[in-house]
Amino acid sequence: MNQTYQVQIEQFQGPLDLLLHLVNRFEIDIYDIPVAKISQQYMEYIHTMQQLELNIASEYLVMAATLLELKSKMLLPKPEIEDLDEYEEDPREDLMQRLIEYRKYKEAANQLKEIEIEAKPLFTRGNVSFDHIDTKPEVTKSEMSVFDMLYALNKMLKRKKWKEPMETRITRIDIPLDQRMGEIIDRVKREKQGIIFDELFSYESKSHIVITFIALLELMKKKQITCKQDTSFSSLYIYYHESE
Repeated sequence: MNQTYQVQIEQFQGPLDLLLHLVNRFEIDIYDIPVAKISQQYMEYIHTMQQLELNIASEYLVMAATLLELKSKMLLPKPEIEDLDEYEEDPREDLMQRLIEYRKYKEAANQLKEIEIEAKPLFTRGNVSFDHIDTKPEVTKSEMSVFDMLYALNKMLKRKKWKEPMETRITRIDIPLDQRMGEIIDRVKREKQGIIFDELFSYESKSHIVITFIALLELMKKKQITCKQDTSFSSLYIYYHESE
């Protein structure tokens, strides 16, 4: 019996979150969104999710349709306006306002989270010298999101030119999630300088790629590994997160 290997990932926060991620990653002016470019990038993410047979929420597909509709409208020749005072509505206006509003709420939520962390009571055990400890925070790129992981995965799949045709039956490699998480932890622990994201995907089987991707997300969620990137669009490195 040929069953589809499907997984639903709770870390996806919605299509507006993905669009805002694209705006930030490609340094796009939110008040002048290049619809063709952002549509292409958005569809690449959707295509990657579909390649992995991840269970995509319908709202992502609705947004994809909206972007394609906007793209077609932007390509149509603009009618000549006889009255100079006549206002021609920008077809991107609604999307732009939604993104701006979403960004405000997201920034407010992040600020509240920081306040909550700072307001937590601290308990000490008396006068202890911590002079030997370097208290300067490590300077790294902002925390990697699930979309950064998907972008890296998409680049890897393009480089490897996935050899298995999508129409053929996939040979499944059944690996329990906990087992794959353990394998990744063991591998990462041995690599003190970090391991490149691509190197964790040793098999080109779709089921192995999916379970490895989910395992990475779960390990990041549990704060057992960290994912860092030196510069935008550079390789992702996975590190073991030493417990305090």
